[in-house]
Amino acid sequence: MEGNTIVMDTIIGEGELHFGPASKDLGGQGLRSLVVDGDEVRTTWVGLAGASVGVGACMPQGPGTIAAEYPDDVKIGGAHKVEVTIITPKLVRIIVSVDDTDTREKGASWSMILKAARECPIGTFLKHKIIQLNPNVPQKTTNCSSSGVSFAVRESEIPALLDYFREAFRNNTYSQETTMAYFVGLRIPKELEEYGWKAKSVIYQPQQARDVARRTGVEIVEITGTRGTIGAVAAIGCFDLGMKAAGLPEDFES
Repeated sequence: MEGNTIVMDTIIGEGELHFGPASKDLGGQGLRSLVVDGDEVRTTWVGLAGASVGVGACMPQGPGTIAAEYPDDVKIGGAHKVEVTIITPKLVRIIVSVDDTDTREKGASWSMILKAARECPIGTFLKHKIIQLNPNVPQKTTNCSSSGVSFAVRESEIPALLDYFREAFRNNTYSQETTMAYFVGLRIPKELEEYGWKAKSVIYQPQQARDVARRTGVEIVEITGTRGTIGAVAAIGCFDLGMKAAGLPEDFES
């Protein structure tokens, strides 16, 4: 859970719900099934007592909801149990990252990509991450960090999203070595995550980053140059590491 967002790992299909100690006095809620139906996703939720208001009344009003289906005898709140199927568009996660956009005198990669993400008219902006990299590399500006953002988009919107960021970076970079990278998927491959973590202490060459990208499904886009490849690929590798993304290995040694 981050802020007001809950991220759940689940499977496609249906399962049996176990509420544990939940009762009519304590309440409880859970996801019973997830079905992908063409370009739509159908999730069925069950809520008890007070929690039934959350899944039965609040969630169906969330942005992007296409429809909500209830039993004919639905009652929400109090000591009631509610079941609701919420229909939303089928979306995919895409991570877009960038590195080497500034100079010692001006610019900052993290602020440039954040501004672009906030102004993007395509998809739903999910997260912004600053990735601390090896501060001992010879080619750096000040802090030696790269940045990435994630979006939820329809698959048909991916080309337009990439065109948007490509132009945003080209129009706002101060460097002649800017590189963009992107990855589509929910799970970061292990090899990519390991590369990202090692980039905090190892000095890599662009070709090594390209080799990792090729093996793990990361696409690289040259904006004004290729030196940013190392950090752009590392940003995707570290994107799901939580607080570790913004620190160095020694920050987490006990």
